[in-house]
Amino acid sequence: MLKVFATQVVVSKGYDNTPALRFSENGDSVRFRIGKKVYDPHAENDSRWINLPVKAFNGVCERIKKMQLKEGSYVNLIGRLDEDSWEDKDTKELRKMMVIILDDIEYASGGGKSKENQTAAGQQNAAPQNAAPQNAAPQNTAPQNAAAAPATGAETSGNFTGYEAFGGGSFFDEN
Repeated sequence: MLKVFATQVVVSKGYDNTPALRFSENGDSVRFRIGKKVYDPHAENDSRWINLPVKAFNGVCERIKKMQLKEGSYVNLIGRLDEDSWEDKDTKELRKMMVIILDDIEYASGGGKSKENQTAAGQQNAAPQNAAPQNAAPQNTAPQNAAAAPATGAETSGNFTGYEAFGGGSFFDEN
């Protein structure tokens, strides 16, 4: 089996007005679909949707119930890619489809809100970027030419920016 990590995927709506999440009669399993919009230069508007079926059992199913997961929720998940097989009711042919067997699930960064609500809430609560909180400690700023100075061994200063130069000059310099 293959491990699957999916981030910022949306719980897809059900077909023909069916519920997005379909729980078993005894409530110990659930099926739903997830979708992710991906770039595709050959598709209309340079994007298309990838949709995958998901199954969850026992403890993970209980977690989904507690989360009150619903259509349009953005989630991150971890699972195993497996193959589901069944006999077609009409043709009696054996059918197969890839499915994710869920190991863990969480709301993606917005607590289950739709993307539009996440963006609107983020803009409402965002403080102006140039406003500093009162009684805040002064912030250290990196020197203007920090990228040009090569890193020396394991030394790090209080204003480390996460970037260390390779050393040597920039190939953009015309010296």
